[in-house]
Amino acid sequence: MKNKIIIFNPKSANGKHRIPNSILQVGGSIHGKHEYVFVDGNLEKDPWQTINTYFKTGEFKYFCSTVMPGPQLKQAIPYTKKIKTLYPKTITIWGGYFPSNQYRVCLNSGYVNYIVNGPGDNTFPHLIEALEQNNLDEIPKIKNLIYQDNNGTNHKTPVEALINQDDLAKFPYQYLNSLYPVNNYLAKTFMGQKTLSYHSSMGCPFSCSFCAVVPIYNAKWKGMSANRIYEDVKYFKDNYNIDAIEFHDNNFFTSKKRVLEFSKLILNDNLSFWGEGRIDTINKYSDDDLKLMRKAGCKMIFLGAETGNDEVLKQMNKGGTQSGQMIKDFVLRMKKADIIPELSFVLGMPAKTEEQVYKQILWDINFIKEIKTINPDAEIIIYLYSPVPTEGSELYQQILDAGFSFPETLEEWIDPSWESFDLRKNPLTPWLKPYMIDTIKNFETVLNGYYPTVSDFRIRGYKKTVLKGISKLRYNSGFYKYPYEIKVLHKIWKYRQPEIEGFYSE
Repeated sequence: MKNKIIIFNPKSANGKHRIPNSILQVGGSIHGKHEYVFVDGNLEKDPWQTINTYFKTGEFKYFCSTVMPGPQLKQAIPYTKKIKTLYPKTITIWGGYFPSNQYRVCLNSGYVNYIVNGPGDNTFPHLIEALEQNNLDEIPKIKNLIYQDNNGTNHKTPVEALINQDDLAKFPYQYLNSLYPVNNYLAKTFMGQKTLSYHSSMGCPFSCSFCAVVPIYNAKWKGMSANRIYEDVKYFKDNYNIDAIEFHDNNFFTSKKRVLEFSKLILNDNLSFWGEGRIDTINKYSDDDLKLMRKAGCKMIFLGAETGNDEVLKQMNKGGTQSGQMIKDFVLRMKKADIIPELSFVLGMPAKTEEQVYKQILWDINFIKEIKTINPDAEIIIYLYSPVPTEGSELYQQILDAGFSFPETLEEWIDPSWESFDLRKNPLTPWLKPYMIDTIKNFETVLNGYYPTVSDFRIRGYKKTVLKGISKLRYNSGFYKYPYEIKVLHKIWKYRQPEIEGFYSE
């Protein structure tokens, strides 16, 4: 028994898959100290067979899985349960947003032993060492850990301060390549022929009450330096000839200094990049800053607009200075800078009355159309509000008062309706009535017909012309009911919505 470790990335979507940064970071924390293997559910035809084959050798003791809400639960939950049944001495460790935010249901399942709550760069190796040395008295001293004792009492250890990101261990890209060719992760997207997925920072300095990141990072943020990011980018440029980067940070643009330094470093490398940011943060960048970013290859920025309604923004505890007017002014600035703003809107927030909920939905639909008038190239992402609020917040109390509750067992979480909930496409919230959901979804269909996303690069030429043509009357007149003709074309052409499966890629 060599007590080896399996680090598992459950399947997250169909199509070309991004490099699994979450498990690479975990692997990096123990590389050279403990024997481990990666199993990527996105690239395995039968992940369970691969996992079971490893366990049958008798050499593996630890099953560790990153677990995000949504599709990953469909493998993480049954696989972990089956491992505990077949190999009861296995120690199971979960990390990711889902177990950190839903730790009670995970620990009460009986088959999740430990949860890494947030970054595990120190937590994970310290936990493995304590378990290997049978030094169980050390476990309560390990930060960023959630576990259940023999009496069934849950324990959350103190949160560790975010580590200087330049001090993190290098990701074991070469080791990953020995198991799964890295080239398989470099997708052709609307940005380039070989697109790298990269994560350069941890956390977010804001505390929006609807965000799953908030309870984990408590409004803290730390990022790698521009030089450290560029080292990795240069590695992939030299070894794999990448020409585009997706930055999947929660807030890539937090530090203007870092962004501008990085832009200068890649200025002559012929790269495109995409990242996530906040409108009120990037609005502080000057026009010259935006021009530099665009020249360096910044093609699109994902931005949480959430709503154009200032009262609802307050309800969300969005923080900062964002307002409806700022959103309108900002998309015009982005148009002049030739950077596509990809704006996400969250419709269906709770309100005091049913009438008020619906009124807010209609208000935002009209606001979205106004944004499209100002900047037709602005991408619009529409989500139905799915409660993931911070416990103790005013919004959390509102959803409890409205009768909402999460599943009480892990098995319930993999019910198809809850998977749709996690993708923010099925709210399961008592204040959102069927006619409201129909209104939102029908408008979204018409909007995606009249303005197909640029990220699905198959929808161009005559396809785009046909879609726009059949959607024009509906969009301009505001008649969104029963848009079956648009749905049929979306189905025939397999239209891909980036909010569900990311950018279309090959």
